[in-house]
Amino acid sequence: MATATAPLPSRRLQYPSEFFVTMIALIFTILVVHATYVAWIRPNGDALIAAEQARMRADPNFVPERSFFLTINAPEQEAEIIHFMWAILIMSYKALLVRRERKLLERDLIHVPEGIKVLPEDAKDYARQLEQLPPQEKGMLVVRALQRALDRFATTRSIRDSAEASRAVCDTEADRLDSGFAMIRYIAWAIPAIGFIGTVRHISEALLQAHKAVSGDIINVTSSLGIAFNATFVALSLTIVLMLFLHQLQQMQESFVHNTDQWIDQHLIRHMQVR
Repeated sequence: MATATAPLPSRRLQYPSEFFVTMIALIFTILVVHATYVAWIRPNGDALIAAEQARMRADPNFVPERSFFLTINAPEQEAEIIHFMWAILIMSYKALLVRRERKLLERDLIHVPEGIKVLPEDAKDYARQLEQLPPQEKGMLVVRALQRALDRFATTRSIRDSAEASRAVCDTEADRLDSGFAMIRYIAWAIPAIGFIGTVRHISEALLQAHKAVSGDIINVTSSLGIAFNATFVALSLTIVLMLFLHQLQQMQESFVHNTDQWIDQHLIRHMQVR
């Protein structure tokens, strides 16, 4: 006689660790940006440089126009764009994690009807509702803060201690989220540094060709100087955009932590009562 097979439990989406995402994002960015440079940007940039130098030799009054390919056609600009895209991918993943946790605030994690008071004796019953959540949700901020508040309320029978316990969890999470910006802050510092390195390198190349300028051939000198300042221009432009996204993400995380603290106060703390 055949026995019925028990249905397999549904699997929820597992999000990888931030370190794994950071490494994968770096490898992906290097491959995509370098392939784009090899296949598209560098050939077009080299062709434009050769064409402009030929026109400058033929016409001394020719003034070259700023071109997208000429602006980013250098190893330093490629490194700057790699760092910029890497930071954008990291921040996108962080924003995705915050959005996932924010969705929990839309759910009725602990059902406390209006007018019902939560006594210290009831804290363990409400805590059991949190223990039934999937493992990946138990580690989220609102669940951890609720669990800490209920445990403290059952132990100390103090509403103030419970509120301080949940607030301490939120404060710790805020510090953890802020420390998670260390890599992005490093990238925001590294991009201008790479630009300055490119500027110094190409200015040095221009100085090595200064003897040609004495004889009247200034094309190579001006070309090196143009590339030098383009490196800093691209670096500063990317840094401005990166810092804008960084501040937006930081504001998003701070708002999430603040909303979580308010949600706990609204859905749990205000219902607590001690006989």
